[in-house]
Amino acid sequence: MADVLDQSEVDAILAAVDAGQVETESAPVQVFSRNRRDLDDVEIRSYDFKRPERVSKDQMRALQTLHEAFARNFGASLSGFMRTIVEVKVATCEQMTYGEFTSALPNPTCFNLVECSSLSGQMCLELSPLIIYPMIDRLLGGSSHDLFIPQRPMTPIETRLISNVTRRALDTLSEAWEGVRSIKFEITSTESNPQLVQIVPPNEVVVVVGLEVKMSNRAGTMNLCIPYNAIEPVMAELSSQSWFSIQKSDATEEITRRLGEQLQRATTTVKGILAETTLKVSDLASLQVGDLILTEKPATAPIVVSVEGEKKFLATLGQYKGRRALCVQRAIRRSDRV
Repeated sequence: MADVLDQSEVDAILAAVDAGQVETESAPVQVFSRNRRDLDDVEIRSYDFKRPERVSKDQMRALQTLHEAFARNFGASLSGFMRTIVEVKVATCEQMTYGEFTSALPNPTCFNLVECSSLSGQMCLELSPLIIYPMIDRLLGGSSHDLFIPQRPMTPIETRLISNVTRRALDTLSEAWEGVRSIKFEITSTESNPQLVQIVPPNEVVVVVGLEVKMSNRAGTMNLCIPYNAIEPVMAELSSQSWFSIQKSDATEEITRRLGEQLQRATTTVKGILAETTLKVSDLASLQVGDLILTEKPATAPIVVSVEGEKKFLATLGQYKGRRALCVQRAIRRSDRV
């Protein structure tokens, strides 16, 4: 059998190496490549196989830009819903393993499973209890001052209340992803312990977008976990060049058609102006029943039709089925003095 060193001999060798009495042999650097290159110009970087970087830096920047727009719109929507100023901003955007993501989350928390309509797989939306309970207190009429944060899962009533917040978040997220692909996000289930939910293996790469939510004197976090296999079909569209080109081409025919459909359902106020004149305050105060107000407009002149206060058409006054009616003659031109 080969000789085995005891602990005292190992300590003596280590002490000799530290003192410089024993010279250590340095292994030659070997870089294997098809093309021969000068070793002085080769950049060697360490690689962690536990955390492989499957998303490029350009795609990560595109994802961060996309969710920064989501954060701004979600903050505006949440401010109107909560009747107070709510600030939402992207704090981090990084890739890690799913096991690292779930191990860093508190227990209990609000852990939502999100299903994507046109993508395979599921995403996760996590809201911190530090901001959930102040929002619930605000919705129930409280001021969230000196609020105690309970360390327990949410009750069914609290889950129903906070679902109004998560629903707005997913609607805003769908609008943010509209430039890349039309995706409808929907919550399938809600859990309090993130360790009980395994949408992907623990060593699978995920992109985690961490958002910071501030409301009055309270602040918390919201994390969106996107597995790589879920967004892999659209990764080519997330390059910086395609992303910015999509942002510049907002005035497309599809967007114009959608805006037209939304505007067609809007209600407007239409008024017919018979005549206009000016009066002194003294004459206005002395008006009585039977007094006549004279205007410079002839009785046969057309009536001006205004839409939301803007004069748009000329019409004649008439009657239709027992009601007063206006028959539009033409649109007002720039040369008309009305």
